[in-house]
Amino acid sequence: MGNNKIKTRFAPSPTGEFHIGGARTALFAYLFAKKNSGEFLVRIEDTDQDRLVKNSELRMLELVKWLGFAWNEDPIYQSSRLSLYKDYAHQLIQKGFAYPCFCSEERLENLRKEQEKNHKPTGYDRKCRELPIDETLEKVAKDEPHVIRLKMPESGKAVFRDMIHRVIEFDYSLIDDTVLFKTDGYPTYHLASVIDDYEQGISHVIRGDEWLSSTPKHLYLYKCFEWQPPFFAHLPIIIGKDKKKLSKREGAVSVEAFKAQGYLPEAIINFIALLGWNPGTEKEFFTLEELEKEFDLSKVNKSPAMFDIDKLNHFNAYYIRQMDDRSLLEKIKLYSKIDFSKFDNSFLQKVVKVVKERMVLLADFDKLTPYFFNDIDVEKDMVKFVKSDWQDTIIGLEKTISNLEKKEKTGEIDWNDSGSLNEVLRGVVANNLLRNGDVFWPVRVSLSGQIASPSPAELLWVFGPQESLRRLKIALVKITPDK
Repeated sequence: MGNNKIKTRFAPSPTGEFHIGGARTALFAYLFAKKNSGEFLVRIEDTDQDRLVKNSELRMLELVKWLGFAWNEDPIYQSSRLSLYKDYAHQLIQKGFAYPCFCSEERLENLRKEQEKNHKPTGYDRKCRELPIDETLEKVAKDEPHVIRLKMPESGKAVFRDMIHRVIEFDYSLIDDTVLFKTDGYPTYHLASVIDDYEQGISHVIRGDEWLSSTPKHLYLYKCFEWQPPFFAHLPIIIGKDKKKLSKREGAVSVEAFKAQGYLPEAIINFIALLGWNPGTEKEFFTLEELEKEFDLSKVNKSPAMFDIDKLNHFNAYYIRQMDDRSLLEKIKLYSKIDFSKFDNSFLQKVVKVVKERMVLLADFDKLTPYFFNDIDVEKDMVKFVKSDWQDTIIGLEKTISNLEKKEKTGEIDWNDSGSLNEVLRGVVANNLLRNGDVFWPVRVSLSGQIASPSPAELLWVFGPQESLRRLKIALVKITPDK
């Protein structure tokens, strides 16, 4: 490039969901620009009118913002630049690098079937390439439906250097005359992307491996226009555990689906950054700011990257635990059906503090916390630990209640300190020749109605003296035999 300014772009096509692979492409393009004090642009490639999904580009832009990839300049829409592409296409025809093709869809389909039947490579047979110029002009004058095709070289090799795959070679004889302009008046990706990359001064094209085989066509277009081409970097495909490529139309791996389930942008960024990129250290967790400093395209692998949902969950759980309780509560509210207005904010933050260690998704909060917000009906048989007997269980609850009440009156207990509450429970065990299961288990079940929950001391701390004692007494009545 004649321009030394680093410029990258993310150019999604609004024909489906914002796939996790697209998010990785956007991230790597963004990081490369930031690392090199350059600019990151966004472009909407909406020329495939048949497959457009209404408003999907707006959702994509919102999700790019949500992930934190701030772009320079306003996004451009290719559908608003049709006259520009048409002018360039006509220039190619005038220079002899492109030609109108009048072959019908029916003919092309029959051609493909015949090639397959004879076990030959499928592709256009260049029938219209050799039409006499007067016949071509006559057909155009009659407004016969046609496409515009690029007149690719019929021999020789396209050799170029990719920043990830290194030196790549393609035999021109295996590349057909690709369509540049369709009958509907819209350009194809091949023409529009090259023109826009040139017009916007894109220095580095970072995109998925699926475009590697199209690069010779794009480089030839640069040659036809006598433009300096950008550098290319083709990212490895992302595969699932079945070793098959993830489809970009699979909603289950769309960024929007992950957001709806309660994944944090920090977790998604960290996860996709390591899909193909190796920092060369043992470091596992990266903020976006750290990635901006450390990212290096030379450390991107060319082999496929494995999509592992367990790894994404690992990252999400980590970032949930790292978040302060107040901020986490505000994010949880977006996913919860609980009426938080009925509860004191300090109580809510306590609940968040004791359950966030067990959360993987923001949406997990409601599943983990119903007993904090509703009365519970404790099952009698659940109150007794499997290795305890009923007598010791009853004694354990009785002594816990009496000790808590006594220390509450004398001020010997700090209900704002779960450690202090835990010492009270330990004292009940030690002073009454009981075992931990005679005290800690029935207290946990009496307060939560669950066998798996935060610790008994944490539950006491969250509920406070009044609610804790109320629940403990209800459970004690339930397990005490009638006299």
